[in-house]
Amino acid sequence: MRFVVSSTEILSRLQAVSKVISQKNTLPILDNFLFDIKGDELTITSSDLETTLITKQELENVDGEGRIYIEAKRLTDILKEFPEQPLTFEIDEEKMQADILSENGKFSIPAIPDDGDFPEPAELEEEKTSSFQLKSLSLQKGIQKTLFATSDDELRPVMNGVFIELKEDEMIFVASDSHKLVRYKRLEVKSEKEASFILPKKPADLMKNILPKKDEEMVTVTFDEKNAIFEFSNYKLICRLVEGDYPNYASVIPFDNPNKLSVDRTDFYNTIKRVAVFSNEASRLVKFELKANQITVSAQDIDFSISAYERITCQYEGEDMDIGFKSSFFQDILYNLNADDIIVEMADPAKATIIIPLTKEDEYEDTLMLIMPMRIGDY
Repeated sequence: MRFVVSSTEILSRLQAVSKVISQKNTLPILDNFLFDIKGDELTITSSDLETTLITKQELENVDGEGRIYIEAKRLTDILKEFPEQPLTFEIDEEKMQADILSENGKFSIPAIPDDGDFPEPAELEEEKTSSFQLKSLSLQKGIQKTLFATSDDELRPVMNGVFIELKEDEMIFVASDSHKLVRYKRLEVKSEKEASFILPKKPADLMKNILPKKDEEMVTVTFDEKNAIFEFSNYKLICRLVEGDYPNYASVIPFDNPNKLSVDRTDFYNTIKRVAVFSNEASRLVKFELKANQITVSAQDIDFSISAYERITCQYEGEDMDIGFKSSFFQDILYNLNADDIIVEMADPAKATIIIPLTKEDEYEDTLMLIMPMRIGDY
């Protein structure tokens, strides 16, 4: 087999699909890319048994067809060192060798014959399948806004992914680790029937990075009770879903909170980041003292006799209040909001706090983030 391809184009695709490959694969064959050449098209596949990512690329000067495996790490390491130029791949199926010919040299690496060891992607049960389409940018935003809030709790696997819920007139993305929660809605996505699934963290992270950030690009999502398929551009991702029932997230979101703070997001984030340096390493507690048009952010570590506070001008309507939060959780939320100004809604120092953007990034989104306060105690 022989074909010619751009060095940068094939590298970008290999780097994308290589992120599926696990560092500790149970099957040695999964350390390799599967190259499948048919006609003038190259299909590259990688898998870790749970997730499979497939990409396709048009080729030039193709001679021959077939399937072969090439070690993923070695191939990507080689291609990283080439500037933009056409490369010729010559694969000798008798010697089991792949030669990469550049303008000035030749690089030879072993190839592995296709003996059928590579796992086939999961297939959906047709009678239990649901399908819908949405803009690539909408899916990318939904994942990006929620992924950081997922849990790593092995005892509650349903919390380790992004819950995606389809309704008649909206699509909802939810993630929570019990300390913080994000609910992100896309109001332009419609569905004929209600459905939901839990997308695992790994495929969600993969898609966040490779989904086209363009409104005109569409993604087709097909899923049943156990697996989902995402098709977009020249990629196809097949993954096993998290099985189980997601908790009733709506029941923990408080409404009609009487105390409301409006503040510049960037100033608030930077202040918390500076003051948190002086917090106790175990608790990372920061305290907010809320008064009319002013918030004082403070922290201390009694063991090392260090403390800090900083005041920020804001708009605050409500009773004077002292409330504490884990600084890293609050920073995560502020970092993942894109608005210039935010609104923080509170009932009292023991109940969940709501954080929303003052203005929407676009008319079709609705973002709500929730964080549980910490007891100030002997602060």
